[in-house]
Amino acid sequence: MNKEILDLPALQWYPGHMKRARDIITENLPLVDVVVELLDARAPISSANPMLAEILKGKLRVVVLNKADLADEKITREFVANFKAQNIKAIAIDAKEGRGVKETVKAIEILAKPYTEKWAKAGAKKRAARCMILGIPNVGKSTLINRLAGSAKAKTADKPGVTRNKQWIKIGANLELLDTPGILWPKFDDMRVGLNLAFIGTISDDVMDIEKIAALLAEKIREYKKEALRDRFKIEDGGLTGEEIMEVLGKKRGCLVKGGAVDTEKAARILINEFRSGKLGRFTLENI
Repeated sequence: MNKEILDLPALQWYPGHMKRARDIITENLPLVDVVVELLDARAPISSANPMLAEILKGKLRVVVLNKADLADEKITREFVANFKAQNIKAIAIDAKEGRGVKETVKAIEILAKPYTEKWAKAGAKKRAARCMILGIPNVGKSTLINRLAGSAKAKTADKPGVTRNKQWIKIGANLELLDTPGILWPKFDDMRVGLNLAFIGTISDDVMDIEKIAALLAEKIREYKKEALRDRFKIEDGGLTGEEIMEVLGKKRGCLVKGGAVDTEKAARILINEFRSGKLGRFTLENI
């Protein structure tokens, strides 16, 4: 697999609007009390933007591991404990179903308390806690905001790069949220990071060799939980390569073209979509 990683074209996805996203974050950071860094629980390391450490400059933050319903529960607990050991509050959530969202709000309000109470101590009206939600594309920022707001106030879609302008959203009387566009970084120093982001759908499928990505994903699934291929696709592990697994999958799912050849692109999309939707089980692509 390592050789195939090296053979892949560079997985970079840094559209022009992401530079503007960085500018928006930098301009508005002084306005907020707390930053919520939203990560994908299936790849908490790969979905953490290393540029944010420089941008945030010690700002109070809560780390939220979204899509925890798709991730390995044991590994998610280990990541939460690891953040706690660094004095960083971390919460595993499922923004679509709302699990963990109330705990997230409470954590934001507690962290922001010194700022919100400062106004009251000076004789002014206590203001709402102000929070900025940051994360790479397609990690679930808009879904979380919509869950918090109780209505579809932030634009959502199942593809990266949808949110492009800042918007303040009032959540009850005690919290105001600033949504920002997703932001990737210009270069992945470790190609495995790029692959993990490709597997979970952070990088647009349109800029990848999807058949090569699917073959690598098949090997990753087999390495982590080989019974998933057997249970979902009836593929027995006989030392097949990723490409061979995709050939078998294509035949079993009827992805055939004229002459009986396998439509490998169609087979690739089936594997990737079923992995991302959790139909192959719960996966976390990396450990602490």
